[in-house]
Amino acid sequence: MATTFPYTSPMSEQVENAQSEDEPPARPPPLATYFHVHLVSDSTGETLNAMLKATASQFAAAKPLEHIYALTRSRKQMEKTLAEIEASPGIVLYTIINPALRRLLEIRCSELQTPAVSVLDPLLDAFTDYLGLQQSQRPGAQHQLDEDYFRRIAALDYTLSHDDGQMVWDLEPADVVVIGVSRTSKTPTCMYLANRGIKAANVPLVPTSDPPPELFGLKKPMVVGLIASPERLAQIRESRLGGLNATGTVEEYSDLDIIRKEVLRAKRLCAKNKWPVIDVTRKSVEETAAAIITKLSAQQNR
Repeated sequence: MATTFPYTSPMSEQVENAQSEDEPPARPPPLATYFHVHLVSDSTGETLNAMLKATASQFAAAKPLEHIYALTRSRKQMEKTLAEIEASPGIVLYTIINPALRRLLEIRCSELQTPAVSVLDPLLDAFTDYLGLQQSQRPGAQHQLDEDYFRRIAALDYTLSHDDGQMVWDLEPADVVVIGVSRTSKTPTCMYLANRGIKAANVPLVPTSDPPPELFGLKKPMVVGLIASPERLAQIRESRLGGLNATGTVEEYSDLDIIRKEVLRAKRLCAKNKWPVIDVTRKSVEETAAAIITKLSAQQNR
């Protein structure tokens, strides 16, 4: 028998059957509710994917099964998409500029009694009212090969060539220089920043040597220190060593007392040079990058 969605784990039914007749029925929350979500876009679908993640994160027991239809720009493509929506009913999120395709999607979803949401409509309407301008009606306008696009490519090139302390003599062109002890997510944070068009270099703080002197004469870039709790760093480093099957003196790499000294040294370095510090212990890469972008914006707008 085919499974229909939304689907709730049968665990709650098993628990209920285990209850004695003398006890009041217990209905624990389901482990997970699975449901279909169809993301229909005339562009890459990145906007819809971000909106889905932000929304679904507010429903811990809900697990979306994503169906992505990117670059949907013809009637044939839309009809194929609608056939798949009919086969797996669920919520439809869409960003479609073409009026005919949009109308086709809306009518069919209405016939299927499937909720369909145009996620950008409220923003577009607000911009239209405020600016008094008409929309350009260009699919994927944010992904054109324009100045912003080439700035992101240049930022990615710069960040890749200035990762993990490379080319410290060429830090002045950076927008941000990220420093920190090992395993504070410097590289992924810088890559995320680069994808936003921000040139980001990172320099590791090594306990056996002083920071490169080039750090202390920078005028354009903002230097940001990343720290984390020693306990968390010890856990991450020990796990990494286990994956590498490392032995011997490298055990000092995950020694808690040594890590405490590393973190204290990093904090003192940043305090002495008045560099902002971000504690990444409980932050995702995205949250760390967002904090850096906020600080960079404040600095640039002074």
